[in-house]
Amino acid sequence: MSLSMKDKIIQRFLLARGEPISGQQLADELGISRTAIWKHLQTLQDEGYEFITIKKKGYRLVSVPDRVDAARISSYLNTKRFGHTIHYFEEVDSTQSIAQQLARDGAKDGTIVIAEEQTGGKGRMQRPWYSAKGKGIWMTVIIRPNILPHQAPQLTLVAAVSLVSAMKTLYKNFIPEIKWPNDILINGKKCAGILTEMLAEMDRVDGLLIGIGINANHELDDFPEDIQSIATSIAIEEKQKVDRAQLVAEILKYLEHYTDEYVANGFAAIKRLWVEHSCTIGKRIKATTIRETVEGEAIGITDEGVLEILLDDGQIKKVYSADIEIQN
Repeated sequence: MSLSMKDKIIQRFLLARGEPISGQQLADELGISRTAIWKHLQTLQDEGYEFITIKKKGYRLVSVPDRVDAARISSYLNTKRFGHTIHYFEEVDSTQSIAQQLARDGAKDGTIVIAEEQTGGKGRMQRPWYSAKGKGIWMTVIIRPNILPHQAPQLTLVAAVSLVSAMKTLYKNFIPEIKWPNDILINGKKCAGILTEMLAEMDRVDGLLIGIGINANHELDDFPEDIQSIATSIAIEEKQKVDRAQLVAEILKYLEHYTDEYVANGFAAIKRLWVEHSCTIGKRIKATTIRETVEGEAIGITDEGVLEILLDDGQIKKVYSADIEIQN
């Protein structure tokens, strides 16, 4: 795992779970001087980490800032590849555009780009995505699965299953649902979105950029007024603040697992999980594509992840990309 020296120090404290560590012990473990250790601790204190000195025992970490930096995420991480390289930023225009360049430069499978704030975040169809500072999870995961270009859209559904699985593991006061193709809803309100972009040649996928935006610790007033009636956050629904770094690590665990499952065994298992968590299937919906608007009952998805709608005249319409409105 590629961590800076400062991140290695804070990771060591996070893994100590409140036990004190001596400066000499840290220096010996990391192969640097005690003076260098002290300087890194000063920098960490400036970033919001709080230490106390315990006589004859060393330093104890007593307070941790709410950040999604490499040290905090990696202290929770339980993956073989995903999240082992983390590019962390306080502020970016878009994690997706940075990830695109990193992918072209050869970034490894499972590399992530994550930021406290995005100033130019985008959802599907280039819509702006509101990315409040320090409140959400704004990240892009670079994955390099051995699949053909026509299979790429299925990875959006793999990511959606990963998000709801992570949320169900960590939180007990709500049940997240998937609205086809890429939104996560809680109690009918949008909490998260997924944007998948592909780097490919004619016959193979070079890489996929899985952009994930999650409203984690927003309060209602943090949302612009025009979306307050349709947006929510995990904290609102769980009725308490959440540890964003822990959620990132949990998502990466499931995303690695389900991506590997999909590549090895195909779409069947993922499809079952997706349908199980779907709030679209079985509902009357209005689907607006670039060319037309159709209404009918969403009856399922194909093995390619394409939505099937039973129209009022009995025809089954296959929809590859659309805005979906669930009818009451």
